[in-house]
Amino acid sequence: MNLQIAGHHIEVTPALREYVENKLDPVVRHFDKVTGVNVVLSVEKLKQKGEVTLHVPGKDIHVEESGDDLYAAIDALFDKLDRQVQKYKQKVQDHHRGDKPAHYVAE
Repeated sequence: MNLQIAGHHIEVTPALREYVENKLDPVVRHFDKVTGVNVVLSVEKLKQKGEVTLHVPGKDIHVEESGDDLYAAIDALFDKLDRQVQKYKQKVQDHHRGDKPAHYVAE
């Protein structure tokens, strides 16, 4: 998995990088087919903003979140991302392995 963390008008400190990596671990544990992650942390006037683009086979999942505190925004950001990854995983999962379609009736 390729992880890129960038800052826009903010310096990405080692503590901030470690915090983002720790928040990303549960998301990657839920869906192991993640090929890449781009994280952009930025400051716009009084708002702290975080953006994540998660690359999975067949789709890119993009999430944005902003708030007064950067760490709170990162928490909310990865909560949103986790919900979207779980939803995507359920969508691509084959629930009816080996079953015949409902409209097929054997006589």
